[in-house]
Amino acid sequence: MKKGLTDKRGEVRELTADDFKAMGEPSSVLPEELVVVLPRRGRPKAARPKKQLTIRLSPDVVDFFKSTGNGWQTRINDVFLEYVNSHKVS
Repeated sequence: MKKGLTDKRGEVRELTADDFKAMGEPSSVLPEELVVVLPRRGRPKAARPKKQLTIRLSPDVVDFFKSTGNGWQTRINDVFLEYVNSHKVS
């Protein structure tokens, strides 16, 4: 039997994990006019998402890039892209 959201006194009970699983996307219950103006959560989907892989790098390389702060993996990617672009065969 499905449990109601309120108790006998009309107080809203604490929601459970099952309650959240049963919920649909807001767009399934809200009017379209409201859905289009609500802020989107998370990062926008990339046209060409990066691929996850495992690579072994020298500890000196990793230490250097990590020492430059947040975004160090992106900077390594930029170095690789620069190499690829400078070595493309026309």
